[in-house]
Amino acid sequence: MAVIGWIGLGNMGGPMTANLVKAGHEVRGFDLNPAALDAAAAAGVKPVASIGEAVEGADVVFTMLPKGEHAQAVYLGEGGVLASAQTSTLLVDSSTIDIESARKLHEAAAGAGFRFVDAPVSGGISGAAAGTLTFMIGGEAGAVADASRYIEPMAGNIIPTGAATTGQAAKICNNMMLFINLAATAEGAVLAERLGLDKKVFWDIASVSSGDSWALRTWYPVAGIVPTAAANNNFAPTFTAELANKDINLAMSAGRETDTPLEIASHVQQLFQRLIDDGLGAKDCSAIVKLVDGTVDELR
Repeated sequence: MAVIGWIGLGNMGGPMTANLVKAGHEVRGFDLNPAALDAAAAAGVKPVASIGEAVEGADVVFTMLPKGEHAQAVYLGEGGVLASAQTSTLLVDSSTIDIESARKLHEAAAGAGFRFVDAPVSGGISGAAAGTLTFMIGGEAGAVADASRYIEPMAGNIIPTGAATTGQAAKICNNMMLFINLAATAEGAVLAERLGLDKKVFWDIASVSSGDSWALRTWYPVAGIVPTAAANNNFAPTFTAELANKDINLAMSAGRETDTPLEIASHVQQLFQRLIDDGLGAKDCSAIVKLVDGTVDELR
């Protein structure tokens, strides 16, 4: 079994490391949040006090961090991964970050003699816990193949995407589509109810018809329909509006860089920004339904 260094033990990293422990790997975990370290330790992860301790002698290092700036600090900063790990260690970044940051990490890792892949995931907290995440892996083919073997206990799907940064490209495009689907689901749900349709009857129809989507089946923003929906818990976060706004802004940035008009995505980004401006950025992203039905004040 492998020795795995893991940096970032939050809502995704915590359950992902638990699945690696279950598979028999030794996992050393680091996070700035003591509560996250404690939760990971309860699942069998060995908590450590620094990046250096996490990566020392590791076969592979995974990072799962909020933004590109955090990933760059962890890899490139003083006492960071590149300064502390052995060059034989495979580096896997599963954060969702901007293309430019991913490119910088690939270039810096290669310049320092490391193999590095960008391997963001889709499937959310529930997929992380169940070990059914989809990994999108960009990088040199041999490194991707080696990373895939370590990833298996956490994944339902492992998909090589091509050259460096293409994993991030796939994730950015996928999440943009997810949030557009979520916004459409919210509008359809509210309109159906106001037209007199029973909310469950409408969901039963849409889920087997052309209005179906992952957002409809997993995040349906009406309470009492889908067990995994945040709507059942007053929109306690499974994926916050702040994170959704961050991810869709990554798509907007990529659109500008490639001269791609993203008019629908732009509108959905404005919805998430409205939630944040209303002080609801820590609520679940599916709370955009409250902007549709006019009851956003109930969440304050």
